[in-house]
Amino acid sequence: MKTLFEQSCPGRVGVIPRKPAKRASDMLPASLLRKEAPRLPELSELDVVRHFTGLSRLNYSVDGNFYPLGSCTMKYNAKFTEYAAALSGFSSLHPLMAQLCGAGRYTQGAFQVIWELEQQLCEITGMKAFTLQPMAGANGEFTGVMLIAAYHRDKGNKKTKIIIPDSAHGTNPASATLAGYDVVNIPSRDGIIDPEELEAVLDDEVAALMMCPNTLGLFENNLPRIVEKLRRVDALLYYDGANMNAIMGKMRVGDVGFDVVHLNLHKTFGTPHGGGGPGSGPVGVSERLVPFLPVSRVEKQQDGSFVLCYDKPKSIGYIAPFYGNFGVCLKAYAYILRLGGEGLRRASEYAVLNANYLHKKLAHTLDIPYERLCMHEFVASAPKGMRALDIAKAMLDRGVHAPTIYFPLIVSECLMFEPTETENRETLEGLVAMLEDIVKNGRENPQTLLDAPIHTPVRRLDETAAARQMILTEDMAK
Repeated sequence: MKTLFEQSCPGRVGVIPRKPAKRASDMLPASLLRKEAPRLPELSELDVVRHFTGLSRLNYSVDGNFYPLGSCTMKYNAKFTEYAAALSGFSSLHPLMAQLCGAGRYTQGAFQVIWELEQQLCEITGMKAFTLQPMAGANGEFTGVMLIAAYHRDKGNKKTKIIIPDSAHGTNPASATLAGYDVVNIPSRDGIIDPEELEAVLDDEVAALMMCPNTLGLFENNLPRIVEKLRRVDALLYYDGANMNAIMGKMRVGDVGFDVVHLNLHKTFGTPHGGGGPGSGPVGVSERLVPFLPVSRVEKQQDGSFVLCYDKPKSIGYIAPFYGNFGVCLKAYAYILRLGGEGLRRASEYAVLNANYLHKKLAHTLDIPYERLCMHEFVASAPKGMRALDIAKAMLDRGVHAPTIYFPLIVSECLMFEPTETENRETLEGLVAMLEDIVKNGRENPQTLLDAPIHTPVRRLDETAAARQMILTEDMAK
């Protein structure tokens, strides 16, 4: 498609601006005035509408396409939460109003949402307290590790290492390193953490173990033994709750020994995700980490009003501006209230059911490395002689977004599927039939996979060159 600048036609207008009451020179100092008019495209309203409508048709979206995208939960987002977030009492609030107007008298509704959402998340996870400040999953993960560091620093513990299994989320090592820890990797056995491998590296310098959700989609059934070993050296247990879809309403991580959990509200709790945001990664902690949570904290007074509290001498300070991505938190709050406890449990049940159904139906088409019950996602390998990349490109050609590929690294030619609880049986069976046909064509005519995609707006790119030699303007393209 041509850009708006390429479509520009001199003298064509889409709107007729009202004549200003004053000249610009009467309102601004001369040093701030432009020397020449801004270079903007000259187009009719119809030109602009057709351009952006055309762009929207080129996009994959969860409203129009199936996203079996493992580890990122591209599920349908209920539209009523958008209505809740757009209510003027919330959307018109300025983030500084609490400080400017004294005692937060004009922000009580927003404070109530923050306080009640924290209580809801505590109930769901079994944690003692939450902070909503982190603005993405990775930000929440880093916050969790900083809380672990603050706990050990306060106790005078000399802790230098964090243990991370090879089945963990890919951002775990980065968060641990940013917080100043050395990363100790341990291999999984049959896809889950081996307590003996943990024992071999566990010593008094270990600050924590970061585990769950297992990115192979498997249940970690050695958890009681793991908790006992960590407690022996005062090491904390971190739950990467980027996706709670398998256990929400079924198991509370705080009840089984975890000290820290971060949640991606833009995944499990039905708020939009993709394109870099908006995100939200609240962090919950056990009793012993509560003093270190970020400020400010919303607290409820005896008279039922809410205030911001900054008197937290052991706090790690601010993690994000103001109170995090409030609009995303508000959508999650509405989602939780609408579903209730029973609805949240059913969401988990359907997520696990859909994943296991797809897992079984694809067993004769793809190679399944772990033939047992999975959680909300599972991994498969491309059949011998085929590449995960080529299968993913062929899926794009057929109107379905590709799953995560080549992660986790411990599975060869990996495809990670996560159908989510919002997809129906017909959609899942359509995916199975599609993959059967792709693999069949790939065996009979391998070139069909190498040529894909053919029908997408852009075919295969040199991804290395695209990253290193980005064309950002029309002048560069010429």
